[in-house]
Amino acid sequence: MATLCRPAIAVPEHVITLDQTLDLARTLHAGHPQLPLALRLIENTGVRTRHLVQPIERTLTHPGFTARNEVYEREAKLRVPEVVERALGYAELTARDIDLIVYVSCTGFMMPSMTAWLINRMGFRSDTRQVPIAQLGCAAGGAAVNRAHDFCRAYPGANVLIVACEFCSLCYQPTDLEVGSLLSNGLFGDAVAAVVMRGHGGHGVHVERNGSHLVPDTEGWISYGVRDTGFHFQLDKRVPGTMAMLAPALRGLADQHGWDVSGLGFYIVHAGGPRILDDLCRFLGLEPAAFRHSRATLTERGNIASAVVFDALARLFAEGAVPDGAPGLIAGFGPGITAEISLGSWTTVPSEPARRRPRAISAAEVTLVHPAAPRRFPAGTTITE
Repeated sequence: MATLCRPAIAVPEHVITLDQTLDLARTLHAGHPQLPLALRLIENTGVRTRHLVQPIERTLTHPGFTARNEVYEREAKLRVPEVVERALGYAELTARDIDLIVYVSCTGFMMPSMTAWLINRMGFRSDTRQVPIAQLGCAAGGAAVNRAHDFCRAYPGANVLIVACEFCSLCYQPTDLEVGSLLSNGLFGDAVAAVVMRGHGGHGVHVERNGSHLVPDTEGWISYGVRDTGFHFQLDKRVPGTMAMLAPALRGLADQHGWDVSGLGFYIVHAGGPRILDDLCRFLGLEPAAFRHSRATLTERGNIASAVVFDALARLFAEGAVPDGAPGLIAGFGPGITAEISLGSWTTVPSEPARRRPRAISAAEVTLVHPAAPRRFPAGTTITE
């Protein structure tokens, strides 16, 4: 059974507080007829601090899509490797043990994907498979977990690295003045996350089932307008009410698995805003504390898109209070309107011994010193580390 291990998270060094955000909104949009509404909505998000990949002065300028995408690529290559190394360490694996890399991001574009750069620069095997996910937005974190689970079921014993790199601040558009755009300017933050799903062994969430649900005819509710100036985030005013349509999908998947969604031991969900979490509590019959880790992510880092579920999961690990065998749920929500849902049980002790990938000996011949006599092995012989 595949195990989702402890995630590694990193946030940029530039911080903007709620008070600074509100002051900027008042200064930049002093004559906006709906400014009071926008300020109230921003305050109600619950976001207190966010991290930005550039200083706020540079974030507020728009040098063009080309320059912004160059920033995305440069900062991703600067910040992702360290997070990947930590995630591999948490999983007690090396780059050579990884069979698939799933890279998720909706805030920049690279081709070849960042996966190719990681394979070339960080010692992953050249036969490592690549799955970049670019168009699922905030749901992509949950989708990455599900695709990793699918892969581990198809290839028992395989290991998957998931990387989420979201620099939402690079999507700031100074000419977008709708209330939804002003709200998003005070909601989204930047972060990088990485996590390993082990095919054997490991400590964390034994993923047992996954599923997806798309709400029909809601394609335009969360979307990008792709223009000369880059990605323009578009948010329909009906989005905050989507949990009425998605909560039944969470309950339905749990029912299929023989679980009561209202009686699980842990919940890790995408925190798009407090309304989503409050509605989930109401529709699923849960206390607010059930989503304390998602709320903490929202408060301290804002909506960090696909990285939210990994940040919240890292907080669950740090808390260290989940009993062995406790059932739980991981869910990401995003454009579509889409829900990506995983069900799994917490394990504090690996259910199977760790299995390391055999390593081929590259020398023409290798002499191993044996207590009795030297032994010589032909090229291509493998040993297990």
